[in-house]
Amino acid sequence: MIEWARQLMRDGQTWLRILYLFLAFPLGTLYFIVLFTLWSVGLSLAIVIIGFPILVLTLLCWLLFARVERELAIHLLGANVRPMSVPDPTPRTTWQRLLKTLRDPVTWKSLVYLLIEFPFGVLSFTLVVTLLSIAVSLVLYPVIYIVLNSLYSQIPNLQGTMWPGVSIDGHVNTAVVINFLAVSALGVVFTVASVAVLNGLGWLWGKFAEVMLGVDESKLHLVAAEAEAAAQHERADQADQSRRELIVNASHELRTPVASISAHVESLLKPGRELDEETRKYLSVVAAETDRLESLVDDVLVLARGDAGELHLDVRPVDVSAVIDRVCETLVPLARRQRNLSLVHSSQPGLPRAMADQDRLGQVLSNLIRNAVNHTPDGGIISVDAAMEGDRVTISVSDTGVGMEPGELARVFDRFYRADRSRARVTGGSGLGLSIVRDLLNAMGGSIAADSTPGQGSVFRVSLMREAA
Repeated sequence: MIEWARQLMRDGQTWLRILYLFLAFPLGTLYFIVLFTLWSVGLSLAIVIIGFPILVLTLLCWLLFARVERELAIHLLGANVRPMSVPDPTPRTTWQRLLKTLRDPVTWKSLVYLLIEFPFGVLSFTLVVTLLSIAVSLVLYPVIYIVLNSLYSQIPNLQGTMWPGVSIDGHVNTAVVINFLAVSALGVVFTVASVAVLNGLGWLWGKFAEVMLGVDESKLHLVAAEAEAAAQHERADQADQSRRELIVNASHELRTPVASISAHVESLLKPGRELDEETRKYLSVVAAETDRLESLVDDVLVLARGDAGELHLDVRPVDVSAVIDRVCETLVPLARRQRNLSLVHSSQPGLPRAMADQDRLGQVLSNLIRNAVNHTPDGGIISVDAAMEGDRVTISVSDTGVGMEPGELARVFDRFYRADRSRARVTGGSGLGLSIVRDLLNAMGGSIAADSTPGQGSVFRVSLMREAA
């Protein structure tokens, strides 16, 4: 108990809390007078233009007082008061910030705190002065008795009764001094008890300040979680951007050696060059795989540039019929050589031009036709038709292939999805062609849809905006 009392009296925080209890009365009085005066004047002049600025000034004053009280609660009361507001990265006008402040619960809780501080200050000031005065007088009773008797001869008016049965007559009674030493010891106990009561009162007021002058802890956790999520999202975006740039750069660098290999193999396979059958067979495999690799690199590069925002299209009025003629003329030998397929095409007479990038539209049609070739059995037919449907130019690529189930059709435009994996491995499909078609058409303001019947074939319909009249 004695050790506890010693620690209590030596703890600087104890005396800081008592200091705050002493200051609470003048501070509470100041807050009450200023806020009540400004509020009354502002409300009375509310119908006049000047009333609104006074009410705003009232708000600013009480927020300033609340921040002062928060600092006092932290440094004098030892309270762990959370911030009065959380960071708001959203840009706001002055009016929006004012409305946000008025909607904030901490704003109104701080006003209640400031108004309650006035009666609390009266109570705390009274307790501090009363308890400490009594404690000091009890501790100093022997000293007061001796001093008053010493001054008796000089100030005769001091004659009187200090305690029942104890008079001030100029003579110091040893027995009385001993008794007053007992009173002084009682005063020490009373002092410790008073300090403990005042310290506890200050601690309770500090807890009240934590509730009234700071945001809710859950809100702080939410803001911290949102900040962490934003940081993680930013890091993920940076990593994703780095990945895209790496893919673009790597794909671009791969094109040169792949093209070099393709050119050398093509040179070796020129007609008239003397090669044995086995060497020619191996070189033909190398040429086919090189073409496959070159196509895959080009596909990956297109996707990567699209993801990185570096895919630039030259969208302008395009003669769709001419593009179809050119692509089909190029791919007819491929369709006939690989599976003895018939590739036919037609265009509606007077077909208007469509808004597209001519080269990319050719790539779209090439990918669709190659996809049809890969999934159409020998002797089948692939048809490319262009016509007007409403105000859109539609290009249909249909085949008599194996078709797709509804579940496969729903995923046919996903990246790296292959409806028939076993056939895809044979034909070299990567699962990127249709995904590239969709991305390119979206970039050109067009769209694509697919219909399919298992065992009967598939139809892919490209829709493009027509040239403005």
